[in-house]
Amino acid sequence: MADMNRKIQELFSDYAGALRDGCVPVFLKSLTRQEGKLVACSDEFWDATEVVRILNDVGFADKAVTADVGLFISRVDANIVSRSKKAKTPSRGKRANGARSATKTRRAEKTI
Repeated sequence: MADMNRKIQELFSDYAGALRDGCVPVFLKSLTRQEGKLVACSDEFWDATEVVRILNDVGFADKAVTADVGLFISRVDANIVSRSKKAKTPSRGKRANGARSATKTRRAEKTI
């Protein structure tokens, strides 16, 4: 992908390799401004990318793994419960905090 100002066929080939290797963001970052405009305007490129995606899905369908989100959901639920418990606990006295800030203000006034 180091070649600058690639033709649409070269861009498509690089995209297919990036899709296969799982590094499409790297491919997109490698595009120059001119290449980006070429890709955005080319119907041929977008039609070819759809074909590659379909072939990729068919070719790797048996190797595809669906992520188990059970652990993630249980952690989110635990975080929600923790936050709701924190919201129910009484906050510490406001007087202690208020007295501290008043003392700091008085000190600041004395130094001025």
